[in-house]
Amino acid sequence: MRIIPTSLALLLSACALTPPLERPAPALPASYADGPDEPTRAGNAADLGWRQMFGDPRLQRLITTALDNNRDLRIALLNVDAVRAQYGIERSALLPQLDARLSGGRERTAASAATPASLQGTHAAGLAISAFEIDLFGRVRALSDAALARYLASAEAARAARISLIAAVADAYLEERLAVEQLRLTETTLADWRQSLELAHLLKEAKQNSGLDVAQAEGQVALAEADLEGRKRDLKQASNALALLLGTTVPADLPEGMRLDRQPVLTTLPPGLPSDLLLRRPDILQAEQALRAANADVGAARAAFFPRLALTATLGYASPALGSLFQGGQLAWGFMPQLTQPLFDNGRLESGLELARARRSTAVAEYEKSIQTAFREVADGLAASATLSRQIEAQQRAVSSAERRRELSSLRYRAGQDSRLELLDAQRQAYAARQNLLGLQRLAFKSALSLYKALGGGLQETTPAA
Repeated sequence: MRIIPTSLALLLSACALTPPLERPAPALPASYADGPDEPTRAGNAADLGWRQMFGDPRLQRLITTALDNNRDLRIALLNVDAVRAQYGIERSALLPQLDARLSGGRERTAASAATPASLQGTHAAGLAISAFEIDLFGRVRALSDAALARYLASAEAARAARISLIAAVADAYLEERLAVEQLRLTETTLADWRQSLELAHLLKEAKQNSGLDVAQAEGQVALAEADLEGRKRDLKQASNALALLLGTTVPADLPEGMRLDRQPVLTTLPPGLPSDLLLRRPDILQAEQALRAANADVGAARAAFFPRLALTATLGYASPALGSLFQGGQLAWGFMPQLTQPLFDNGRLESGLELARARRSTAVAEYEKSIQTAFREVADGLAASATLSRQIEAQQRAVSSAERRRELSSLRYRAGQDSRLELLDAQRQAYAARQNLLGLQRLAFKSALSLYKALGGGLQETTPAA
């Protein structure tokens, strides 16, 4: 007699088989170390549309082209469709499947001593429900919840893929701009050094210098020519990387690209609060949905230990003759419930529950890791933003100083007051200073881009009105 109350209690507590979701509390500080003094009033860069973040019209066209043609993004969107279809399959198990059936057949019975051989016909038509599981302990519901969470996780993965694609296109474009600027600087420098070589030849012919000056000038020109080939290679590789991200040929009607030092890329971005990452980063939301799915799988694995009630039912007409199938008195029905209780499966259910719990623990660790990674990426971006602007200003002063030294060394060399070696050193220093400045400008844009991506920016095309 105790079985009935126990079964009713289990039935009423079926939803308790899925444990409550316990998300780990992230150990996040109240604000970023390198963030603004009043982060709550500073807004969040994730609200900034990518068209406002990247003001170069050529880059905007490239991003639009990539969003329409990139294969990785297309695969992510197709994966969302596949997981959504899988969720529809799991959800359909919550309701019975109703089938219309029409059957007919003939059977010959063998003759016996008492009866002769005969032919018998059967015809039937009706509706049927086949093995519909009454979800007493929430197993089917848990599987449906897990499928829903995986569908939402795939949608967040597609959002993350969109952010990554926009950031990758912008990064590749800025890398191409850097390669163009470095190539232009190398070509200009090579032309100046070739003029210096011609001057060294003229002075040698006039017996005003030695062959050492000519050899030094020739070595300098050779180094610049080698550097030029390397810059050409860098430009081709940057263009190839950009074309791969686009997923198609580069449009021929693109606007002219802007110089690297004139790129309208925002480099000062408001980060908001660290807790905002939990709501804005798609990868964190994806990890959270994966945790929900793993938690629901634990509930389904626990419910598998309890009895399953399946229902099969039919309602229709049956008759030996097709002509009298729908006449009165031919109504037929069938009702067959089936209760199944696992008794011995050699540890399969226990192993399934252990597997579900292990996967849930893994999902918890991945959720925590995604939060820690997001916080570090934002902190790194803010640290870079706080130092790069001052470093660029110092490098610009170094470039101005190197250029003045080069000009003065050239005048003193022509006047015979400085050696050729001093002029070569001044030219090389000026060239290296300008190359370093270009690299720092590129790094500033890269850091701003990384911070924009780390905050979850890129989902909106334009900044919404306040």
